[in-house]
Amino acid sequence: MATQSTAPLAGIKVIDWTQVQSGPSCTQMLAWMGAEVIKLEKVHGGDPTRNEMNDVDGSYSLYFLQLNANKKSITLDMKDPEGAKILTDLLKDADVFIENIGPGDVEKLGFGWDVVHKINPKCIMASLKGFNKGSRFEHVKAFEPVAQCAGGAASTTGWNDGEHAMPTQSGAALGDSNTGMHMLIGILAALAQRSRTGEGCYVYQSMQNAVLNLCRIKLRDQLILDHLGELSYYACYPGYKWGKAIPRAENAEGGLVLGWCYRAKGWETDPNAYVYIVIQQSPKGFEEFCNAMGFQDWLTDPKFSTANARDEHKAEVYKRVEEYTMQYDKYTLTKELGAKGVPVGPVLGWDELESDPDLNSDGTIITIDQEDARGDFKTIGLPFTMSNYAPEYKRAPKLGENNEEILKGLGYTDDQIAELTSKGVIGSNDGAKADLVKA
Repeated sequence: MATQSTAPLAGIKVIDWTQVQSGPSCTQMLAWMGAEVIKLEKVHGGDPTRNEMNDVDGSYSLYFLQLNANKKSITLDMKDPEGAKILTDLLKDADVFIENIGPGDVEKLGFGWDVVHKINPKCIMASLKGFNKGSRFEHVKAFEPVAQCAGGAASTTGWNDGEHAMPTQSGAALGDSNTGMHMLIGILAALAQRSRTGEGCYVYQSMQNAVLNLCRIKLRDQLILDHLGELSYYACYPGYKWGKAIPRAENAEGGLVLGWCYRAKGWETDPNAYVYIVIQQSPKGFEEFCNAMGFQDWLTDPKFSTANARDEHKAEVYKRVEEYTMQYDKYTLTKELGAKGVPVGPVLGWDELESDPDLNSDGTIITIDQEDARGDFKTIGLPFTMSNYAPEYKRAPKLGENNEEILKGLGYTDDQIAELTSKGVIGSNDGAKADLVKA
């Protein structure tokens, strides 16, 4: 298989002024697709995640390493005119400039879209922020849970009764990495557009919009609730007192099929000994389910033989199915029921996923040698495959590791680089120490 010779973004130069997770998740994908990604970092400490939750002295945190492999690092004091000049020089032949610093900060520092476009009309600029331009919350600094709450995910996640019946954020990074992937789509679209127009454009991606896009079907449900006043396919139906907004989804599938998470053998001691089973609405799908489970009596029982009837008797459905699933482990259930046409899947804990034989052999979970005290670390590789390209995974850069290389590429001499270092315009106050402390 050809690798670097077929890298989709070979020859693309990216100036990456992002930090933490949302922006770096985007630039990580660009680097893995072959782009040269130059990460701009603060002289003192660099990206905040370099030492956040670090567990190994003499290296960097897994948080940083898993989002910044294959990149180059240059440290710049962007408040110093000489630091701003270096960024200006970098932008002159850049293809993409990406930033996710605080609302309004890039403009204050003199690198808003109008300025960047004048420096290099071919350069695509991409900004990732919490809220849309013109939003009444445009000035608000957003973090992961902020985006999940403002984007409609938290209000529809969780349970409708009990002690913890409150808006709940997902364990998936719907606000951070999801926004990075949405911005990646915009950047790739802008690159395709530029191939025709010859001119770069400005891509703006808000975290709120990225979450909203993944919650699209919740808008569908809200519109149906506005019209009908209730939603029979929600887990809380029947018997729920409906209000203006759609309720929490609990563990329902989200469509007209009846899906639920059931205990499997070993659930008493294993919090992830569960399996998710979907009962399809179609007559054929329902028949396959009944035959697989040995529930043939349901095919003619009016309480269960139709989708509407099953919605009315959810509690009885859940009870009988779980009596079956608790007899077998989740892997057996997935293998056996899946072979009989039932949509089913095991709940996999991360202790299982990190050592999953399939994921570790097919390129999903990869191992990278950081070449320091950390040694090897695992991360999630490029999430899709291409028939003629596979990334060459490399370690993450040390703070300011590529200062000299990048500056010499801009024409700076050894003496000039030494002077910039002595002034603190560039440099590396690295640290790389374990920082697993409790507040």
